Amino acid sequence: MATQATAQRRFSFLQIAIALQTLTIFLQAVSAGLLLTSAYGETLHSVGARVMYGASMLYVLAAVLAWKPGGGSPRPVWHASGFLVLASVQVVLGIAHVPSVHLPLGVLMFGLSVLALARR
Repeated sequence: MATQATAQRRFSFLQIAIALQTLTIFLQAVSAGLLLTSAYGETLHSVGARVMYGASMLYVLAAVLAWKPGGGSPRPVWHASGFLVLASVQVVLGIAHVPSVHLPLGVLMFGLSVLALARR
């Protein structure tokens, strides 16, 4: 009985991590719009990038915690790791000011994150 409750709690932690990642990616799009229209947009986008990266790391942690003790499929770990790689590329492209790749990659990440959330 305790094992089932523990597994369900880990599953919800994974859902929360994916939802947080999806929300932070969406907020990055909002702050990108503010970047174009206000003086404080750059600061918000910069802080948001750090939060989004942290949310991607939390997703990896949640996926590992959901997989390892139960011995289930490692697929969520691969998905979470892929998001962390995409987030790393996104940060590098943002710092390098390459909007022609940075913006479409952000849209792709948001779509993939929504898809991952819908699967859970």
